[in-house]
Amino acid sequence: MAFDRRTFLGTTAATGAAVALTGAAGTPAAAQQAAKGQGPAPRTYAFTVMGTTDLHGNVFNWDYFTDKEFDDKAHNDVGLAKISTLVDQVRAEKGRCNTLLIDAGDTIQGTQLSYYYAKVDPITAQSGPVHPMAQAMNAIGYDAAALGNHEFNYGIPVLRKFEEQCDFPLLGANALDAKTLRPAFAPYSMHRLRTPHGPDVKVAVLGLTNPGIALWDKANVQGKMTFPGLEEQAAKYVPKLRSMGADVVIVSAHSGSSGTSSYGDQLPYIENAAALVAEQVPGIDAILVGHAHTEIPEYRVKNKATGKDVVLSEPLKWGQRLTLFDFELTWSRGRWSVVKVAAKVLNSNTVAEDPKVVGLLEDEHRKVVAYVNQVIGTSTQAMSSAEGPVKDVAIIDLINHVQAQTVKAALAGTEWAALPVLSQASCFSRTAAIPAGQVTIRDAAGLYPFENTLEARLLTGAQLKDYLEYSARYFVRTAPGDVVDPAKLTNAEGVPDYNYDAVYGLTYDIDIAQPVGSRITGLSFQGKPVDAAGQFVLAVNNYRASGGGNFPHVPQARQLWANSDEIRNTIIQWVKAKGTVDPAQFASVDWRLTRAGVAVF
Repeated sequence: MAFDRRTFLGTTAATGAAVALTGAAGTPAAAQQAAKGQGPAPRTYAFTVMGTTDLHGNVFNWDYFTDKEFDDKAHNDVGLAKISTLVDQVRAEKGRCNTLLIDAGDTIQGTQLSYYYAKVDPITAQSGPVHPMAQAMNAIGYDAAALGNHEFNYGIPVLRKFEEQCDFPLLGANALDAKTLRPAFAPYSMHRLRTPHGPDVKVAVLGLTNPGIALWDKANVQGKMTFPGLEEQAAKYVPKLRSMGADVVIVSAHSGSSGTSSYGDQLPYIENAAALVAEQVPGIDAILVGHAHTEIPEYRVKNKATGKDVVLSEPLKWGQRLTLFDFELTWSRGRWSVVKVAAKVLNSNTVAEDPKVVGLLEDEHRKVVAYVNQVIGTSTQAMSSAEGPVKDVAIIDLINHVQAQTVKAALAGTEWAALPVLSQASCFSRTAAIPAGQVTIRDAAGLYPFENTLEARLLTGAQLKDYLEYSARYFVRTAPGDVVDPAKLTNAEGVPDYNYDAVYGLTYDIDIAQPVGSRITGLSFQGKPVDAAGQFVLAVNNYRASGGGNFPHVPQARQLWANSDEIRNTIIQWVKAKGTVDPAQFASVDWRLTRAGVAVF
């Protein structure tokens, strides 16, 4: 694969953007000490690194699926326009020359704004537009950003074009060219902060991405890039950065801190490895954490080799929070040493959107709003996903019906045409809805916010039983007679909604009074018990098929067919072709929650 101007070339100079900034005065305490005649004041310097992560295409505080201002139960706000205001406030307080701004990945996927400029009016077209996220991040003045796994969703050409449009480097020390095993992106960037005492402070930012890319975007990266573990690459580069004179080493890691993986043992690397990097690799001062979509203002991990604390922070997704790492350094024995690091987060709902960013991208925003509000059909009744996590609801059946019909049509005329086709789907959003009457692109797209594609895999009845048992771990075990609170019944052991699958085409009960692994009862197909040796076709998204969620059997199952179009578009095209969505034609209650044979709802 060809490397571009941002590619790390293995030179002794730092790759990426190196910035020289002028600095601040010494601390008041030091000045007081000097005034009292207690000897020369020590040379000190303080600076702040700001961080975002998992922006997922959010520029404005706007929900393109509801076509109104974003809001949630906590009244969070989203978007880079809000982040820009916070960044300006911090720079005004600290002095811009004493700050850096970085990101930990998942930038160009997630909203209809980012989708539009990847697929509808793609940035890769001849004389194509500049990606809105590149425009906004350039205007705000980002210094570096790590690659996220979702950066690869639209293929490497889109990612390379986005990289070209950014005024800052995209970092990925563990994103390697599959043939040469050399970095396919800049592994790190080096930044100089000028102090009032003479010696510059050299700050290195090491970017690490998620090894799961090899599975989740296999179709886009296989044979082109490979993704070794974070700890392995950090151990390689941190000593190198220190030998190059880095006074401070910050890691921007698109990897959570839990030490877990959603893909099991399919890869030898940990998905959420940020805390392990802090613990195992000496020489790191702080880690900006991404990927997990959780809020961690400050988390300290003691490095095993040095005994020193490494400060981790993960700001909440979509631009809801901005992390601040505050560093204090002292000049001693010819070098700068970090004496203190603290982290906190700022809430973007405390400020207004920056009119500079809003004005910059008003036209793009209007185009996308017009696009998502195109009418594509009608619905005979309203459907909602609000109860989808605990009940078999029509709106999830719609996803499954479209998937099953698409696979049946694809397998027509093949040796697999006579096999029954089942389908899996999750409640991706508890706020998805199809209204009665006119249905728009945003209504249909809201059912499927991810860029997943569709596959067909061959499974046996016994394997499907295992699959459903694994899925049913999502429910909190609840004894007969105990009060059932739907709000507390799901997400057992932290399993997210998107990792609870309902399988369409089978009927079954889930006994939530039973332990995990013994919950599926009455499993049947067309009124008869499922034959353990019988063969079925499962319509399944590529994330699940590639190991996402670590569901059993599917990644190893024979692939009968695969499509390159997003499931979201398949749903939109189905609605357009049908003209009318009628739940009576596809919706039924095929699974339910029970306790000792009695329905919970």
